[in-house]
Amino acid sequence: MKKLVGLMMVSFLILLSACGNSSSKHSASAEEVKDLVNYYSITDVEEGINANIDSKVMTLTDKKGNVIESMDLPEDEFFLSIAPFKKDTHPCSIHSLSGCQGELVEEALHVTVVDSKGKTIIDEDMETMKNGFIDLWLPRNQEFKVTITDGILETMEVLSTYDDSRTCITTMQLK
Repeated sequence: MKKLVGLMMVSFLILLSACGNSSSKHSASAEEVKDLVNYYSITDVEEGINANIDSKVMTLTDKKGNVIESMDLPEDEFFLSIAPFKKDTHPCSIHSLSGCQGELVEEALHVTVVDSKGKTIIDEDMETMKNGFIDLWLPRNQEFKVTITDGILETMEVLSTYDDSRTCITTMQLK
């Protein structure tokens, strides 16, 4: 794990040094992009840098909103970040990897994702990250029934992975 985080940090530094003061569009493999998205999800990002992710692009901006870097997401996969909650949530549709904070920090949950044909895509125990979110990569252009439980309370929502879909899900209350 330390090796992976180190590799992501090196990639991050190379990206920043390559861009200088001007914005750039970085072309990377799907795995490189996913590794960087994961890096921003689990790491306290340098102060003054914002990392946001919509349905197609991860964008890094400075504190003035100037684009430092943007990276296309994989064409066949969709990033979805879910912050299940019990009491407190916030409105969100485009996920801020460097700013969104969910209520349930490092909580053990069971996540099930089933596609519209009834095929189970994910059925596993997961833990929310320090930011209270669970990150998923799902096939694009589909709808999924997502169920999350802590063993007592449960929430379910049908979520989509289209170009106009949310990447930040803060509407799944455990009841």
